[in-house]
Amino acid sequence: QVQPEESGGGSVQAGGSLNLSCGASTASGAIPSSCTMAWYRQAPEKEREFVSSISTDGATRYQDSVKGRFTISREKTGTMSLQMNSLKIEDTAVYYCAVCWLGQNHFRYWGPGTQVTVSS
Repeated sequence: QVQPEESGGGSVQAGGSLNLSCGASTASGAIPSSCTMAWYRQAPEKEREFVSSISTDGATRYQDSVKGRFTISREKTGTMSLQMNSLKIEDTAVYYCAVCWLGQNHFRYWGPGTQVTVSS
């Protein structure tokens, strides 16, 4: 069983930066290198939304609102990162790591989430 785990969340002022990471938890099996990985987020009272994804061959996709500010990357070890720059208040949300794309917004494995709070 694979259990992704996020880290790197926190509180930052608008315009600041954070780097989120996703890896396998201590008691988990390794994250498959053959899987597309992604970041989703859910703001209070809003639906969970796609942020960014990266395929096994390194192809990336971004939500329009984060293009030019966020950069997704992955290592051969299975760790995925999301470098978030020029953060805005509207980026405040719980960010989730998703592993092994099944189609549309469905992934086989999800992390528990990490809170990102951007203040003015």
